[in-house]
Amino acid sequence: MAFFKEFKEFALKGNVMDMAVGVIIGGAFGKIVSSLVNDILMPPIGALIGNTDFSQLRIDISKFRDMTSGAVQSVEGLVGGGAGTAQAAAEPIYWNYGAFIQQCVDFAILAFCVFLMVKLMNRLMKKKHAAAAPQPPAPSKEEQLLTEIRDLLKERNGK
Repeated sequence: MAFFKEFKEFALKGNVMDMAVGVIIGGAFGKIVSSLVNDILMPPIGALIGNTDFSQLRIDISKFRDMTSGAVQSVEGLVGGGAGTAQAAAEPIYWNYGAFIQQCVDFAILAFCVFLMVKLMNRLMKKKHAAAAPQPPAPSKEEQLLTEIRDLLKERNGK
């Protein structure tokens, strides 16, 4: 029973709950930024460079597979004494460099949005701390009177 009680105390601590809320909000924020990138920013950028989507940029590298499989078949034919009968796979192999570019752009925009959000939160926290800072108490009537007397004496002695 003590184990479950200890786990309950741990799980309900403020830091754990704050972290859980942060993860949930972070996931939702990631979806918002992904939508911003995919639906708002990338279409005009894609139109400017002539492609509608970076993720569709790719290079067909099937010819490298075909060259190596052809060489293997030739060696098998020489060693085995017969012609190679294995055919190269018909499925193309793509090097999807556009998907990598897309992820890099997503990351850069997400990092910038997080930076702006942290900057805003820091500004709000500064204002909160400035407002919460204790104001010096207003001078009492005696202090005000003494200040006036001091100023009058300065004026009289200064002339």
